[in-house]
Amino acid sequence: TTTSGACGRRAPSSGLKYPALCIKRINNLADFSCVVNHPWPMQDKTINNALLALRKVMMRGSGEGLSHVEALLTLRGIPMPAVLPAKKADAARRSHMTWLVLAALSDGPQTQAQLSAHVASQRPEIGASAAYIRTSQCLARLKRNGVVCRDGREWAIGMVAAS
Repeated sequence: TTTSGACGRRAPSSGLKYPALCIKRINNLADFSCVVNHPWPMQDKTINNALLALRKVMMRGSGEGLSHVEALLTLRGIPMPAVLPAKKADAARRSHMTWLVLAALSDGPQTQAQLSAHVASQRPEIGASAAYIRTSQCLARLKRNGVVCRDGREWAIGMVAAS
């Protein structure tokens, strides 16, 4: 549906699939002051970035309308970079595994199975086998850096005295 603004012009429909994307440049913005909130036209780089972002969303999604967006980019002379796949839902933030492992080890020495169970409980989106592998990789890295040590089957924070 459309609504009438203060200037008597009709605002664009809010039922559009991408209502926030405005790629049409308006020459006389004074006529559309109720629709456009600023008195200056959109910059070309803003339009280009919006088209590139829309292309990325469409390539990762259904792809509906992709040919139209690519045609607009071609007409504007914008090179189309490769679009990488979206990050996995189980991707961890930087140092997140280290924090989880060290938090579990702060309660005392634990085996790798106990540590991976703690990681799996904190990160339910990854499976138990992935948690075990990631815990193993994290412990190897922490051991290499001298943060943790292994005494038999148990891991602990710090160095173990040689006996």
